[in-house]
Amino acid sequence: MLLRILLLFVGISFSSVIVAQEKKEMLIYHPIQTDQHGNIVPWYDKNSGKAYNHIINMVWNFWDAMRHDMNGLPYYMNHQVWDEEFNDPRGIGGDQFAMALSSWRLYYAYTGNERVKANMYFLADYYLTHSLSPADAKWPNLPFPYNSYIYSGFYDGDMSAGRDVLQPDKAGSFALELVHLYKISDKNLYLDAAIKIANTLAANIKQGNINYSPFPFRVNAYTGATNVYVYRQETGTWIDTAGYTSNWAPTMQLFLDLVAMKKGNTDAYKSGFNNLLQWMKSFAMKENKWGPFFEDVGEWSQTQINAMTCARFVMEHREYFPDWKNDVQKIIVWVHQTLGNNQWKKYGVTVTNEQGAYATPANSHSARQAADELLYESLTGDTSMYANAVRELSWATYMVDFDGRNKFPTDDVWLTDGYGDYVRHYLRAMDAFPILTAPDEDHIISSTSVIQEADYAGHLAKPTYLRFDNTDSNTVQLFYRTFDSTGIEKIKLKKKPSAISVDYKFINENKTGEGYEWRAMDGGGLLIVRREHGDKVLLIK
Repeated sequence: MLLRILLLFVGISFSSVIVAQEKKEMLIYHPIQTDQHGNIVPWYDKNSGKAYNHIINMVWNFWDAMRHDMNGLPYYMNHQVWDEEFNDPRGIGGDQFAMALSSWRLYYAYTGNERVKANMYFLADYYLTHSLSPADAKWPNLPFPYNSYIYSGFYDGDMSAGRDVLQPDKAGSFALELVHLYKISDKNLYLDAAIKIANTLAANIKQGNINYSPFPFRVNAYTGATNVYVYRQETGTWIDTAGYTSNWAPTMQLFLDLVAMKKGNTDAYKSGFNNLLQWMKSFAMKENKWGPFFEDVGEWSQTQINAMTCARFVMEHREYFPDWKNDVQKIIVWVHQTLGNNQWKKYGVTVTNEQGAYATPANSHSARQAADELLYESLTGDTSMYANAVRELSWATYMVDFDGRNKFPTDDVWLTDGYGDYVRHYLRAMDAFPILTAPDEDHIISSTSVIQEADYAGHLAKPTYLRFDNTDSNTVQLFYRTFDSTGIEKIKLKKKPSAISVDYKFINENKTGEGYEWRAMDGGGLLIVRREHGDKVLLIK
């Protein structure tokens, strides 16, 4: 009798758990999980670091294993939206490959997964050989952002404006990632292509005003015409959307990087950078005029990506912005007022809409807002936005299904927003606040240089790197190599290394000059390595 009662009690309790679970509100793929105060936490694990790590790994795995189309190319080389059963009829997104390269560069350092680096080479190699405007065009050597004939394997125009039309801002973003890829690979073909893109941009820059940016949003590569019209189906009219965009932070960074490397026409790049800088300050930043970005929107639209990409640029280049704190705060306030979404306010979080014309809460845009606000807080010490930023990152994890597909709350599985323009924001958030990194795991979370090799198992630490102290691969905790011989890395580790060497020389634990610092944390600690005379770093167990 007692056993029956006990079994009945267990059955009732188990049923109650199921009912309670069923009553939880679903957010895309998962029931919303909360902490003791009712605030949203990640669906995978209440520990943010564990959850974010799991999510970005799943997203990469989905991308890596995506099926191939009938033309032999991976699905993401032909389409901007994933369709499980059929092939979506739309071509790629304008920034699809640049975004992927941006995320994978950070993710490679974070994981040391050589497949990530191989995917970067494939993306860049294929796009460079199948997308560039001819050398004798009015706007030469720039990548077209869209494949008009989906399975042709070639990119030849703009999604809305048609063939022969370029988006100069997307070309600048791609060229910046080519510079990064050159620094990873030491392959001159990436640098040469980036220089050609930069040369075309520098040669075509204008003064700009409140209505026209220094480069047009769209331009015919062959004729140079900037009065490019797109058809607005809902009104049955053709409108000119070619004159203005504020997405110039990547191009500004491209010019700065080439000048710092003393590569290409540096005088023209300096002039181009100064032109863009003054225009951004005088118009885009002053007036909070942050549109457009998306090529499939046939009307003027303010966008969060332009605003916050500029805000991050300001924070990373404070020397050009004497009043940078107020500059960034102004942009953040504008985003919250214009694009903030309180649909999940009862779970303690305000998320971020993609843009004005498409006021939809978005995974990548919410993650970007969070990461950029966390950077601001790490620089200023003002943590008033920290709680919402972390919850916004947690909210965005619900867009990812168990297999790694990443969906808008009310829309498709976009291969831009859900992949390249998603993973990088979690890694940037970890850089700003390392507590958001997975505990009990080893990860390079940032470098002021570019990581060329990252080996968490000692396989890349060739005997020549080990010879000076009689170590072998079994004693290697982490080996990495950078492009620059000076720089600073932040590394989350399970355990403090017993010794650290830079180019065969042991460095000391200190807080100034070349050396390292160890900051204990839950599940390990944060190692900060400062290099002044070397690019090969060995962490010994």
